[in-house]
Amino acid sequence: MRFIKANFPTDKADAVIEILNAAKPVDWSMDSGYGRYEKAVEIVVAKGQGQQLIDDLQALLSASPNWRVVVMPIEATLPRPEETETEAKDDEEKKAKAKTVSLREELYQKVSNDCNLNWDFIILTVLSSIVAAIGLNGDSVAIVIAAMVIAPLLGPILAFALAAALGDLSLMKKATKTALTGLLIGFVFAYSLTFFMPINIESSELVSRTVIGPEIVALALASGAAAALSLSTGISSALVGVMVAVALLPPSVASALFLGAGKHDAAAGAAILLGLNVVCAILSAQLIFVYKGVRPRTWSSQVKASRSVKINAAVWVGLLVALVVLAYEFNTKIG
Repeated sequence: MRFIKANFPTDKADAVIEILNAAKPVDWSMDSGYGRYEKAVEIVVAKGQGQQLIDDLQALLSASPNWRVVVMPIEATLPRPEETETEAKDDEEKKAKAKTVSLREELYQKVSNDCNLNWDFIILTVLSSIVAAIGLNGDSVAIVIAAMVIAPLLGPILAFALAAALGDLSLMKKATKTALTGLLIGFVFAYSLTFFMPINIESSELVSRTVIGPEIVALALASGAAAALSLSTGISSALVGVMVAVALLPPSVASALFLGAGKHDAAAGAAILLGLNVVCAILSAQLIFVYKGVRPRTWSSQVKASRSVKINAAVWVGLLVALVVLAYEFNTKIG
């Protein structure tokens, strides 16, 4: 369930009530506003509901000078909502039709915050790359897993996929900047370690990051899809973040270590693996967002987003094909 509070001018009160009557929320009440707001309405909506209500409120109030809509999750409410048999059936039909549990605004706020390029992101990237380098070089699975736990790579991947689904160019640029900076920082710090420690090129953990097969593509596709599903359905993304880190962090660090050791072919193989993983994760996450019905509010924005999805999907599929060809040539060369 969610708690929605809308503040708005008095002259919009009748129109707001019409929207509420059409939306049929669990409960609502209207009162005089606070501060610069003339009116306020507090609304409780069922889980998975509320997107159309928020869209209608935004369409109504966006031209007003003073308005705000706030959305908060509800842990519990008393008395518990009681449903009649007819209402329960209607709710089941609504839930069956609803593909998205999280609101568009919640998704956007979450991914936008998680792909901020700040000192926390940079420090976590540096630490995770150093830990991953030590784990790969020492052939320690446990240390590599520890590095993936702290790697903050889920945010920019999901942000780019959501931006493509919404046709949001500014978020796409922000996510691209954060992702590229994070990968570059991780690569540089891992490479710098090669000047201070001998590289164990016989490490199975390190060598495995140059092995490119169909299962690698499947892993990356599953990682991106799971990440998008976890975000859009409100499931904890902690374990999914590890899945994405599995696909991105080790091959990036392995490429840097091999390059520092003078093993250019192996470094290229790990780089191809990284490219495959990035493309697959973003492509599958974007498709999941589209399948879940994540789209902009207005018709014109929806047209723009649809064009963005098609263009991005074509680009990522093209890159995927090119990288698969490179991977095949690489496997043939080392084979």
